[in-house]
Amino acid sequence: MDRSKDKIRIVPVILSGGAGTRLWPLSRESAPKPSMPLPDGETLLAKTAARALALPGVDELVTVTNREYYFHTRDAYAGLRSGAPKRASFLLEPFGRNTAPAVAVAALWAESTVGKDSILLVLPADHLVRNQRAFAAAVAQAARIARTGKLVTFGIPPTHPETGFGYIECGDAFAKSKPQVLKARRFVEKPPLARAKKYLAAGNYLWNSGMFCFTPGTIVAAFETHAPEVLAVARRVVRALAGANNGSMLEIDAKLFGAAPDISLDYAVMEKAAAAGEVAVIRGSFDWSDIGSWQAVADLAPADMHGNHGQGERVAIETKRTYVNAGDRLVATVGVEDLVIVDTADAVLVAHREHLQRVKDVVGELKARGHESYRLHKTVARPWGAYTTLQEGPGFKIKRIEVKSGAALSLQLHHRRSEHWVVVAGVAKVTRGDDVFDVQANGSTYIPVETRHRLENPGKDPLVLIEVQCGDYLGEDDIVRFEDKYGRVAG
Repeated sequence: MDRSKDKIRIVPVILSGGAGTRLWPLSRESAPKPSMPLPDGETLLAKTAARALALPGVDELVTVTNREYYFHTRDAYAGLRSGAPKRASFLLEPFGRNTAPAVAVAALWAESTVGKDSILLVLPADHLVRNQRAFAAAVAQAARIARTGKLVTFGIPPTHPETGFGYIECGDAFAKSKPQVLKARRFVEKPPLARAKKYLAAGNYLWNSGMFCFTPGTIVAAFETHAPEVLAVARRVVRALAGANNGSMLEIDAKLFGAAPDISLDYAVMEKAAAAGEVAVIRGSFDWSDIGSWQAVADLAPADMHGNHGQGERVAIETKRTYVNAGDRLVATVGVEDLVIVDTADAVLVAHREHLQRVKDVVGELKARGHESYRLHKTVARPWGAYTTLQEGPGFKIKRIEVKSGAALSLQLHHRRSEHWVVVAGVAKVTRGDDVFDVQANGSTYIPVETRHRLENPGKDPLVLIEVQCGDYLGEDDIVRFEDKYGRVAG
């Protein structure tokens, strides 16, 4: 008997974006929550990709992310402990427009490339699930229901009256044989505490996990019915992508995407579809966390006899129920209780456990002040490697620059600063004006203002150098690029 028609092709769609402002100072705009290392050293993005690839028959990923996160995401997949996906496609947003436009674009693209009857499994990149077997069983059940033309989401049984999550009010089971598959009555936004307690007591409310399962054809039809304005923009975007022919790196046109409403999939489609009886909920039996605050991170680390958690080098004297994330320095606490302390190279957070939701207000204040620590770490990843700001003051900035083997910075110039380079390790291939030459370790060179230049690493080992910038303006936006192997020059 030919059972080929019974095979279900699942294509995971990973949504990777969002600044994770409640996890500042480790999560920042240039390196958001999905790329933040957890206590075990692995990122949420890597864990999400590995979880998706561990599903039976899955060997490809579709990722919707910001253009600025592409190279980090690609490198994260390449470094997966379980191995990189055989195929990976990246739909690169010029800026965020929430989840509805992202899903609409991904669904239309999948419809044209993998078929309207395949199964899309939409996964946020910043959620943690550790029970792979239970997760896989829930996905298999969701895929079977999605194949019947339903929109499927995953609900998590609440363990406490949480005000930071959305909820799903559930109705009866679809069938006695499927008690874990429920009818969605409505989606509820994050409630106040009193209402969250009522939801917990009622027993028919689940946390909204933000994970979904459906065929491209089903979700496109749902957009057509419930959010045609989102779908119209997505169609124009995907038509432009089809003509771009950029392989797996698909850059979304900023002008086209800018017309998309900034709206979540829940608001645009799922709430209306639930009212119309089109949504099924899989009651998840797996563990789940959206790692939405420092309390959630603290819970991942084991506690001592006084309820203290942490990572890095730390000393606790007369300290209780306190989490310490120590970076490059030892952190000592004496006579404190119920604190969260996060130490990084350029910022320290000290917060009471009862006020962790207000960490995002710190980010808002930093933005208002124009302080770069809301956006950048001292060490900033780039496609070619990374740089670390060592010191800066009026008229100067000192950086440590590391360039990967075979990598190159763009051919560029600066209008308002000169640069002095001293090679510490490796060999630098330098373009300065019309000259191209090598600089060995312990050698140096000088790049005057308004001079085209490029730095390359032709060797097998990392290139390390110290850069001293001098000028009346040292911002990262004083860069004019002429050529770039990473696509950062507009065509």
